Amino acid sequence: MKLELHGACARHPAARADSEPALRNLDLRIAAGEQLAVIGPSGAGKTTLLQLLACAQPPSAGQILLDDVNPSALSRRDLQRLRGHLILVPQQPPLPPRQRVVTAVLAGRLPAMSLLESLRSLLHPSDLPAAQAALERFDLADKLFERVDRLSGGERQRVGLARALLAPASLWLVDEPLSALDPARSRQALATLQDLARSRQVTLVATLHQVELALQHFPRIIGLRGGRLAFDLPASEVTPERLAQLYAQHEQELLEPAPVPQETPATTRVAVPRC
Repeated sequence: MKLELHGACARHPAARADSEPALRNLDLRIAAGEQLAVIGPSGAGKTTLLQLLACAQPPSAGQILLDDVNPSALSRRDLQRLRGHLILVPQQPPLPPRQRVVTAVLAGRLPAMSLLESLRSLLHPSDLPAAQAALERFDLADKLFERVDRLSGGERQRVGLARALLAPASLWLVDEPLSALDPARSRQALATLQDLARSRQVTLVATLHQVELALQHFPRIIGLRGGRLAFDLPASEVTPERLAQLYAQHEQELLEPAPVPQETPATTRVAVPRC
């Protein structure tokens, strides 16, 4: 899927109507099948950019085009059809806690299903081999029938990525997919996404806090700061000086996070002593 932004402005989805825009006059062109990473300090507008590209919110000014189609000009039915050709994987996938992992993964196919097929899949999940194969890509095949609320945060993130593999989408929008993963899992997840996106000619846009991984894995890097485009360069041209300017006053975010300890499942309560 080809993407274009022309002078696009937008507020963060949770921001008040009178707040400052999270994106300001953004011009961007992404070719079909391209892979790029979006980096920048916290509050730079990375998540808002993905929301725009996912047609989850219209721009407050400017224009966005997906395969030369303006989502804001579409009817509700046509907009829903367009959304069926993309998938947004948020940092914390909204997975129902009592849902089985197999159902959560197969939900990636819902845009291509009729209402009857969707209901049938909820009661009796179809194509178990496809769900298991997608989970196996992220070392989660043994969690096929586990309940979501018994997974760690990192496992839930990987379930969200596995769901993307089954989506009938030509655009994958992935928001901070590595925040709960250790370095080894992070590299495995990125390699899996990129290999499959390349083989399927899917456009892949990922926001990342891990700058080192972004530079190592993605050929094109978008730098955002204060809602504006700081640079749009091949990874080889993103110098330490450019990164220092991009993360000025946020230098700690340039450091790759330490390995994430194994999380306890969401249902486990940990007692915290009072000070």
